[in-house]
Amino acid sequence: MKLRVVELLLVTTLPALFLAFDGIPDLSITIATLFGGTLAAGAANAFNMVIESDIDRMMTRTSKRPIVNELISEERALIFAYVIAIISLVIFWIFTNPLATGLTVAAIAFYVFGYTVGLKRRTSQNIVWGGIAGCLPVLIGWAAVTNSLSWTSFWFFLVIFFWTPPHFWALAIKYRDDYAAAGIPMLPVVATKEEVAKQSWFHTIAMIITSLLTLYSAGFPIWSYVLTLVMGLVFAWQLRDMEVNSGRIFNGSISYLSLYSILLVAGVFL
Repeated sequence: MKLRVVELLLVTTLPALFLAFDGIPDLSITIATLFGGTLAAGAANAFNMVIESDIDRMMTRTSKRPIVNELISEERALIFAYVIAIISLVIFWIFTNPLATGLTVAAIAFYVFGYTVGLKRRTSQNIVWGGIAGCLPVLIGWAAVTNSLSWTSFWFFLVIFFWTPPHFWALAIKYRDDYAAAGIPMLPVVATKEEVAKQSWFHTIAMIITSLLTLYSAGFPIWSYVLTLVMGLVFAWQLRDMEVNSGRIFNGSISYLSLYSILLVAGVFL
């Protein structure tokens, strides 16, 4: 289920719940959204491991995954993925609403068919557009509370959209040889260092701008803008040498997203 990856999705889902409710959201909706979201993301990741078991065997980073090591067969992994996907959708349908359920279906489908099957092995922009699946939990959380979407939810969606490429490209730099051996055209594998840096700068600047627009749309106070801008500039500063700072950029991106999510929750009450 790649639960360490799922953690990041929950980090952005929770503030969406608080923002949508403009306070502490209903406990049953919160638990259902976080638990159902965990199962949905875990199902998508399980499907991904089945589909990519061939390339997982070629990469050091993924060589210890359970299917590769025959701890579980592909058939049983598929059954597991289908079962927890269905359970997640039942949870959303019973405890939230059709919009949140439909968005959850879209997130699973896009990650499996859009990213894993369609984009990952075909284009260096795979993580840019494939990252949409990782942005949808924001909309799912918002919809679970309001049964609708808003400009604030879309701006927050775009924060994650622009955050994802530099976050993942930093990891791809570290494991460039792995991706090259598996024939995966991640941008750091097929493009020059300068091109990777240029695109990372673009996405980071866009991330900072949309982070500020999210605050504006939510009516947050001025101190939140200052803190967000400082966090964004600290992260952007590390991009000056992505080859040297790839590990710091990867960890720094996680810190930015986590701190920004905390700020969003705090801003609802301050």
